[in-house]
Amino acid sequence: MTNRQGLGMLALSSMLSSPSSLQAAFFYVSLYLVAVAQSGHKPCVQAFGADQFDANDPVESLSRGSFFNWWYFGVCGSGTVTIAIMSYVQDNVSWAIGFGVPCIIMMMGLIVFLFGAKTYRFYDSSDHNSASVMSCVTKAFKASRKRSAEGGSLVEHGERSQNVAIVEEVRSMARLFPIWATCLLYGVVFAQPATLFTKQAATLDRRVGQSGFQIPPAALQCFMGMSMVTSVVLYDRVLVPVARRVTGASLGITMLQRIGTGMVLAVATLVVAALVEMKRLSTAMDAGILDQPDAMVPMSLWWIVPQYALVGAADVFTMIGMQEFFYDQMPNAFKSLGLALYLSVVGMGSFISSFLISVIDGVTRRDGGTSWFANNLNRGHLDYFYLLIAALTALELLAFLYFSSAYVYKRKTVNVH
Repeated sequence: MTNRQGLGMLALSSMLSSPSSLQAAFFYVSLYLVAVAQSGHKPCVQAFGADQFDANDPVESLSRGSFFNWWYFGVCGSGTVTIAIMSYVQDNVSWAIGFGVPCIIMMMGLIVFLFGAKTYRFYDSSDHNSASVMSCVTKAFKASRKRSAEGGSLVEHGERSQNVAIVEEVRSMARLFPIWATCLLYGVVFAQPATLFTKQAATLDRRVGQSGFQIPPAALQCFMGMSMVTSVVLYDRVLVPVARRVTGASLGITMLQRIGTGMVLAVATLVVAALVEMKRLSTAMDAGILDQPDAMVPMSLWWIVPQYALVGAADVFTMIGMQEFFYDQMPNAFKSLGLALYLSVVGMGSFISSFLISVIDGVTRRDGGTSWFANNLNRGHLDYFYLLIAALTALELLAFLYFSSAYVYKRKTVNVH
């Protein structure tokens, strides 16, 4: 509901011309409403969707592995269409319509969701909800300290054994933290297509066809979406069956192997992006337009497509891998928290990216220098930034391999009624 309200407020605020301070505040409140809605909606609805598969049923349990792939397929497919159409509408028709159409679609989605309410599976979590688990954990730790002081046994009775099991379950959650921490820099990579990649693309020759139609810079993210959609199909229908025959594992490759593969592709993405930026700077120099920031660099948009395609493929491995891993390895009472951990990688990555840009911008501007992120990109050095985060991501990958090699998967079963 909050998501729909936020989009509605955005559509309304975009209709206002020459906004006052109150109208500007209205606009920012609507943005924060969308952010709050997404933080609550995304982890819960995805966990709820995965919960529709019975983990006790071998066939349904196997199908759940594909659920995350096809969930992402739907998200990326709709996102690709939205970016292609809405970016044009917002630039050439109206921002109000650009926000209003998604608002209407969200309302339609809510109606469809409510119509299906009677068909959904619901889990009995009365004995294992997060509040009761944390209460048991607190009591168990207190009892453990008391018995240790008295020299008693922690497992003398059934209740104590249950408390021990719950404490061990929560301890297993702590083992997820190193994996989460070594995924954070991938969030930095994830932040680039919508920011610096788009800024890069805005300087290129984006005309297509004899009519000279010019593709909006933001619309180039469609190439990332198309790569995601294609990669999901290839992964689920080709790679998994082949890998399953080789490894004998139901998922083909493990969830951590999938995440690690995506990180390797992320490093490749950044290296390619740096090489393309070097080519762009060289072309701008040869054309004599280094000091003409508004001039179009005589370099086709197709040069930048590979980095969008690569980061799309990387997302299918790392992002979906994280979704499945944090959902699967969390206790039943904390499934949505597991997916919130995955989403926090994206949020933290954006903050880290902003922090790095702010620090580097300040350092490179010092003593009259030129910022790597100068408004005139022809005088900047996005290539240096891409190489820097490529190196940091490679180091992160090494740390990830260290912790993942020692990780022992936890299997859980749940009862459905």
